[in-house]
Amino acid sequence: MCRFPDGKEEKIRLIGVNTPETSHQKKGVEYYGKEAKEFTKNTLSGKRVKLELDMQPRDRYGRLLAYVYLSDGTMLNALLVQQGYAQVIINPPNIKYKDLFSKLETEAREQRKRLWKSK
Repeated sequence: MCRFPDGKEEKIRLIGVNTPETSHQKKGVEYYGKEAKEFTKNTLSGKRVKLELDMQPRDRYGRLLAYVYLSDGTMLNALLVQQGYAQVIINPPNIKYKDLFSKLETEAREQRKRLWKSK
């Protein structure tokens, strides 16, 4: 959940990444779901972030789609992939960082980080 300066709160869907489910009705808790959720929570909790939008600002469910940047310039979307907490998911037209995300996922797979430990 993101709180904007005007007090409005909104869920943000991270562009280009797919983390494991933690509360899906059919899938339940997926492999590394709890860890990915905890990592994201710890990384963002109480922090100010910058959002970058791409070509399509909302998905079909009305969620705001964004690349999320921490105050030090680190992009959360890329960090999740790099650390093995997320897989890359490409949804045109929002493909600005697809090559970067694909490279980071390949490296995480090769290093057998988290999601890729047993695969």
